[in-house]
Amino acid sequence: MKLISYRIDQHTRYGVLLDAGVVDMRACMDSAPESINDFVAVASSQPGLMAAIAKRAASAQAIPLAKVELLPCIPRPSKIICLGVNYHDHAAEGGNTVADYPTIFFRGPSSLAAHGATIPIPPISSALDYEAELALVIGKTTRNVSEADALDAVFGYACFNDATFRDYQRKTTQWTVGKNFDQTGGFGPYLVTADELPRGCMGLHIESRLNGRVMQSASTTDMVFHIAPTIAMMSACMTLEPGDVIVMGTPAGVGYARKPPVWMVDGDTIEIEIEGIGVLSNKVGKLPA
Repeated sequence: MKLISYRIDQHTRYGVLLDAGVVDMRACMDSAPESINDFVAVASSQPGLMAAIAKRAASAQAIPLAKVELLPCIPRPSKIICLGVNYHDHAAEGGNTVADYPTIFFRGPSSLAAHGATIPIPPISSALDYEAELALVIGKTTRNVSEADALDAVFGYACFNDATFRDYQRKTTQWTVGKNFDQTGGFGPYLVTADELPRGCMGLHIESRLNGRVMQSASTTDMVFHIAPTIAMMSACMTLEPGDVIVMGTPAGVGYARKPPVWMVDGDTIEIEIEGIGVLSNKVGKLPA
């Protein structure tokens, strides 16, 4: 099943994505939770609920996508945990060694961008890079989970573009500033439930295209730390909550490692495609000085 978050008539809603458009979750489920964060918690705790939702959605009236404003899959996660240097080839192109524990940084909700939104370039920087990544959404409260049971905590998956202002990333030893400019983290095009994908999303092709030119092309098998051990390690340190997002790092081919570097500029289109999930597309636009 595919789910999207959207805004209509100044209200934030979520629902089931069909060919004809989106069906509001209130038409698919009695007493549907107000937020998609609460919905994934309910759905993860009630086996069979998603099948019932799919049946009702198929016979409900869909809203054409042209009438709604898409939002990031989870508009307001309580946590966005990101992994750096998590593909062997990306570590090599950056001159980094593979560690025995993942490099972790956080994004805030204001840094997220919906599928189809424009990623803005502010006057203070022009070193905007792309990063094709797989994102997962936690479905249930998880603490101290074993690696063997960790994938049971995943509700669904989406594409992510961890777009980064490299000059600001390197202003400090921590990467927070360069990774948290407003509306730089493309998150979409929709959330695909975990049952529709290989367990742990192993062996999926992941690719980025800048104006149609392939920039990154790899397999999720090439990750250093895969999804199950990552969830286990994170849950040993903090409580993972329904709607939390974990972004799993990027493969080789990013702009800063090219000679000369390739930065995204005004008018560009950046696409992130992951096999079985879809294509996340964003324009790039320069903000006025």
